Amino acid sequence: MRAFIFKNRGLLLALPALALVRWGRPSSRSIAAGLPLAAAGELLRCWAVGYSGATTRNDAVTAPKLITAGPYAHVRNPLYIGNFITAAGFAIAFTGKNSKRARRALLFGSLAAMAAVYAAIIPHEEEFLQTQFGEAFERYCERVPRIVPQIGPIPGPSSLDGWDPDVLISAESKTLATFAAMLAALVMRARRC
Repeated sequence: MRAFIFKNRGLLLALPALALVRWGRPSSRSIAAGLPLAAAGELLRCWAVGYSGATTRNDAVTAPKLITAGPYAHVRNPLYIGNFITAAGFAIAFTGKNSKRARRALLFGSLAAMAAVYAAIIPHEEEFLQTQFGEAFERYCERVPRIVPQIGPIPGPSSLDGWDPDVLISAESKTLATFAAMLAALVMRARRC
């Protein structure tokens, strides 16, 4: 089941976004509050992808090497934290004119759906990494938290060692296109509300 969820994570994570586009009622205030948060999440994601590379887009878990530098020196799942921050930002941006009840339902519903997907795929990925890297992964897990980032990085390479900005074009094209589509939908919804 975890492998199925991992393979279909993009589709599963699109459902909350579609709910925001369909039922969200943005205001200029909610957009001003939410968009910087969404952009910060995408920047975190780009920082992480610059280290992890294009393997983040595969349908099955792969890892040619254990990445422990950059954001991975602070938290084991920076991509998912970036996604979560981006989703929270868009949820805020899309729901400014919704009733309190609808706003809560859209915000918490979309973030709960993401949390459910990540609750399934993070252990799936970690099982793979444990098998692939054994003791090195165990030591990494002992020093770096899974979800809540630590302030100081683990000792090791500097934060830009191994970061490749060129990989962003190939690895992040779908994510950046989705981000742009959400921006366009936000503008269209704002004009209607």
